[in-house]
Amino acid sequence: MGKGPNESDDQPEEQEERAERPESPGLEQELEELLAQAGVDLDSLPLEDQVSSLKTSLEQAQQEVAENLDTAQRAQAEMVNFRRRTDEDRIANAKYANSRLIANILPVLEELDLAISHTESSSEINDSFLEGIKLIQRKLTGVLESEGVAAIEAVGLMFNPMEHEAVGTEESSEVEPGYITQILRPGFRLHDRVIRPAQVMVATAPKDPSESK
Repeated sequence: MGKGPNESDDQPEEQEERAERPESPGLEQELEELLAQAGVDLDSLPLEDQVSSLKTSLEQAQQEVAENLDTAQRAQAEMVNFRRRTDEDRIANAKYANSRLIANILPVLEELDLAISHTESSSEINDSFLEGIKLIQRKLTGVLESEGVAAIEAVGLMFNPMEHEAVGTEESSEVEPGYITQILRPGFRLHDRVIRPAQVMVATAPKDPSESK
Protein backbone atom coordinates (compact mmCIF):
# COMPACT_ATOMS: atom_id res chain seq x y z
CA MET A 1 0.00 0.00 0.00
CA GLY A 2 1.23 3.51 -0.74
CA LYS A 3 1.68 6.14 1.89
CA GLY A 4 -0.35 9.36 1.89
CA PRO A 5 1.30 12.60 0.97
CA ASN A 6 1.40 13.83 4.57
CA GLU A 7 2.32 10.54 6.23
CA SER A 8 5.96 10.46 5.22
CA ASP A 9 6.51 14.11 6.17
CA ASP A 10 4.90 14.00 9.65
CA GLN A 11 6.59 10.83 10.96
CA PRO A 12 10.16 12.25 11.26
CA GLU A 13 8.82 15.35 13.01
CA GLU A 14 7.01 13.21 15.56
CA GLN A 15 10.19 11.19 16.18
CA GLU A 16 12.19 14.37 16.72
CA GLU A 17 9.57 15.65 19.18
CA ARG A 18 9.69 12.38 21.15
CA ALA A 19 13.50 12.51 21.17
CA GLU A 20 13.49 16.05 22.52
CA ARG A 21 10.80 15.30 25.11
CA PRO A 22 12.43 14.22 28.51
CA GLU A 23 11.20 10.87 29.81
CA SER A 24 12.19 11.41 33.47
CA PRO A 25 13.40 14.30 35.65
CA GLY A 26 17.10 14.93 35.07
CA LEU A 27 19.90 15.99 37.38
CA GLU A 28 19.22 19.64 36.67
CA GLN A 29 15.63 19.32 37.82
CA GLU A 30 16.66 17.55 41.00
CA LEU A 31 19.18 20.29 41.76
CA GLU A 32 16.55 22.93 41.10
CA GLU A 33 14.20 21.21 43.54
CA LEU A 34 16.95 21.10 46.14
CA LEU A 35 17.66 24.79 45.72
CA ALA A 36 13.96 25.57 45.77
CA GLN A 37 13.69 23.88 49.15
CA ALA A 38 16.54 26.09 50.33
CA GLY A 39 14.81 29.20 48.93
CA VAL A 40 17.34 29.78 46.16
CA ASP A 41 16.36 30.64 42.57
CA LEU A 42 19.08 29.00 40.49
CA ASP A 43 18.23 30.87 37.28
CA SER A 44 18.51 34.27 38.96
CA LEU A 45 22.11 33.67 40.06
CA PRO A 46 25.29 34.06 38.01
CA LEU A 47 27.02 30.88 36.95
CA GLU A 48 29.73 31.13 39.61
CA ASP A 49 27.14 31.70 42.31
CA GLN A 50 25.13 28.76 41.02
CA VAL A 51 28.18 26.48 41.31
CA SER A 52 28.99 27.84 44.77
CA SER A 53 25.40 27.36 45.93
CA LEU A 54 25.32 23.82 44.61
CA LYS A 55 28.63 23.00 46.33
CA THR A 56 27.32 24.42 49.62
CA SER A 57 24.14 22.38 49.36
CA LEU A 58 26.15 19.26 48.55
CA GLU A 59 28.50 19.80 51.50
CA GLN A 60 25.54 20.26 53.85
CA ALA A 61 23.95 17.07 52.56
CA GLN A 62 27.24 15.18 53.00
CA GLN A 63 27.59 16.54 56.54
CA GLU A 64 24.08 15.39 57.40
CA VAL A 65 24.82 11.93 56.00
CA ALA A 66 28.04 11.74 58.05
CA GLU A 67 26.22 12.83 61.23
CA ASN A 68 23.45 10.29 60.67
CA LEU A 69 26.02 7.56 60.04
CA ASP A 70 27.91 8.46 63.22
CA THR A 71 24.68 8.41 65.24
CA ALA A 72 23.76 5.01 63.82
CA GLN A 73 27.22 3.59 64.58
CA ARG A 74 27.11 4.92 68.15
CA ALA A 75 23.68 3.41 68.69
CA GLN A 76 24.88 0.08 67.34
CA ALA A 77 27.97 0.13 69.61
CA GLU A 78 25.81 0.95 72.65
CA MET A 79 23.50 -1.94 71.80
CA VAL A 80 26.46 -4.33 71.54
CA ASN A 81 27.81 -3.14 74.92
CA PHE A 82 24.36 -3.44 76.50
CA ARG A 83 23.99 -7.02 75.29
CA ARG A 84 27.47 -7.88 76.53
CA ARG A 85 26.78 -6.43 80.00
CA THR A 86 23.44 -8.21 80.12
CA ASP A 87 25.07 -11.54 79.28
CA GLU A 88 27.80 -10.98 81.88
CA ASP A 89 25.23 -10.13 84.56
CA ARG A 90 23.14 -13.16 83.67
CA ILE A 91 26.16 -15.49 83.86
CA ALA A 92 27.30 -13.94 87.18
CA ASN A 93 23.82 -14.23 88.70
CA ALA A 94 23.59 -17.87 87.70
CA LYS A 95 27.14 -18.53 88.95
CA TYR A 96 26.55 -17.13 92.43
CA ALA A 97 22.81 -17.80 92.76
CA ASN A 98 23.35 -20.33 95.61
CA SER A 99 25.86 -18.25 97.59
CA ARG A 100 23.43 -17.43 100.43
CA LEU A 101 22.30 -21.05 100.78
CA ILE A 102 25.88 -22.29 100.75
CA ALA A 103 26.87 -19.75 103.41
CA ASN A 104 24.13 -21.16 105.65
CA ILE A 105 25.31 -24.74 105.08
CA LEU A 106 28.94 -24.05 105.99
CA PRO A 107 28.29 -23.97 109.78
CA VAL A 108 26.73 -27.44 109.49
CA LEU A 109 29.94 -28.70 107.91
CA GLU A 110 31.95 -27.16 110.75
CA GLU A 111 29.74 -28.88 113.33
CA LEU A 112 30.37 -32.19 111.63
CA ASP A 113 34.13 -31.55 111.72
CA LEU A 114 33.96 -30.79 115.44
CA ALA A 115 31.81 -33.86 116.07
CA ILE A 116 34.36 -36.07 114.31
CA SER A 117 37.24 -34.54 116.30
CA HIS A 118 35.47 -35.06 119.62
CA THR A 119 34.32 -38.56 118.70
CA GLU A 120 37.79 -39.68 117.68
CA SER A 121 39.16 -38.57 121.06
CA SER A 122 36.40 -40.36 122.97
CA SER A 123 36.55 -44.05 123.80
CA GLU A 124 32.82 -44.35 124.46
CA ILE A 125 31.72 -43.92 120.80
CA ASN A 126 31.73 -47.03 118.61
CA ASP A 127 33.39 -47.08 115.21
CA SER A 128 30.19 -47.50 113.19
CA PHE A 129 28.75 -44.27 114.62
CA LEU A 130 31.97 -42.43 113.80
CA GLU A 131 31.99 -43.78 110.24
CA GLY A 132 28.41 -42.64 109.81
CA ILE A 133 29.34 -39.08 110.75
CA LYS A 134 32.34 -39.16 108.40
CA LEU A 135 30.14 -40.42 105.58
CA ILE A 136 27.75 -37.50 106.05
CA GLN A 137 30.70 -35.12 106.11
CA ARG A 138 32.15 -36.52 102.87
CA LYS A 139 28.81 -36.32 101.06
CA LEU A 140 28.19 -32.76 102.19
CA THR A 141 31.72 -31.76 101.20
CA GLY A 142 31.23 -33.36 97.79
CA VAL A 143 27.99 -31.45 97.23
CA LEU A 144 29.65 -28.15 98.11
CA GLU A 145 32.64 -28.85 95.87
CA SER A 146 30.34 -29.69 92.96
CA GLU A 147 28.82 -26.21 93.37
CA GLY A 148 32.25 -24.58 93.16
CA VAL A 149 33.01 -24.22 96.88
CA ALA A 150 36.66 -24.53 97.95
CA ALA A 151 38.39 -24.02 101.28
CA ILE A 152 40.75 -21.07 101.60
CA GLU A 153 44.32 -22.09 102.35
CA ALA A 154 45.94 -20.17 105.15
CA VAL A 155 48.53 -21.89 107.37
CA GLY A 156 52.07 -21.05 106.25
CA LEU A 157 50.89 -18.37 103.83
CA MET A 158 51.30 -14.62 103.96
CA PHE A 159 48.31 -12.89 105.53
CA ASN A 160 45.94 -11.68 102.81
CA PRO A 161 43.19 -9.30 103.99
CA MET A 162 41.10 -10.25 100.96
CA GLU A 163 40.85 -13.87 102.16
CA HIS A 164 41.88 -13.88 105.81
CA GLU A 165 40.56 -12.23 108.95
CA ALA A 166 43.19 -11.73 111.64
CA VAL A 167 41.78 -12.59 115.06
CA GLY A 168 45.07 -12.13 116.89
CA THR A 169 48.84 -12.40 116.71
CA GLU A 170 51.34 -14.69 118.38
CA GLU A 171 55.08 -14.60 118.66
CA SER A 172 56.90 -17.25 116.71
CA SER A 173 60.53 -17.99 116.03
CA GLU A 174 59.64 -20.63 113.42
CA VAL A 175 57.19 -18.65 111.29
CA GLU A 176 58.12 -15.38 109.65
CA PRO A 177 56.23 -12.28 110.81
CA GLY A 178 53.14 -11.61 108.76
CA TYR A 179 52.57 -15.29 107.99
CA ILE A 180 49.66 -17.32 109.33
CA THR A 181 50.32 -19.77 112.14
CA GLN A 182 46.88 -21.37 112.58
CA ILE A 183 43.25 -21.30 111.46
CA LEU A 184 40.60 -20.62 114.07
CA ARG A 185 37.69 -20.84 111.65
CA PRO A 186 38.01 -22.11 108.08
CA GLY A 187 37.17 -19.82 105.20
CA PHE A 188 35.60 -20.64 101.85
CA ARG A 189 35.28 -19.18 98.38
CA LEU A 190 32.60 -19.81 95.77
CA HIS A 191 34.37 -19.99 92.41
CA ASP A 192 36.52 -16.84 92.53
CA ARG A 193 34.50 -14.98 95.17
CA VAL A 194 35.19 -15.16 98.92
CA ILE A 195 31.93 -15.96 100.72
CA ARG A 196 33.56 -16.21 104.14
CA PRO A 197 37.12 -15.25 105.11
CA ALA A 198 39.24 -17.56 107.22
CA GLN A 199 39.81 -16.44 110.80
CA VAL A 200 43.51 -16.83 111.53
CA MET A 201 46.37 -16.08 113.89
CA VAL A 202 49.30 -14.16 112.45
CA ALA A 203 52.91 -14.56 113.51
CA THR A 204 54.98 -11.73 114.96
CA ALA A 205 58.68 -11.59 115.71
CA PRO A 206 59.66 -12.68 119.23
CA LYS A 207 60.45 -9.85 121.58
CA ASP A 208 64.06 -9.29 122.53
CA PRO A 209 64.47 -10.31 126.20
CA SER A 210 66.80 -7.36 126.72
CA GLU A 211 64.03 -4.93 125.84
CA SER A 212 61.89 -6.08 128.76
CA LYS A 213 64.59 -5.26 131.26
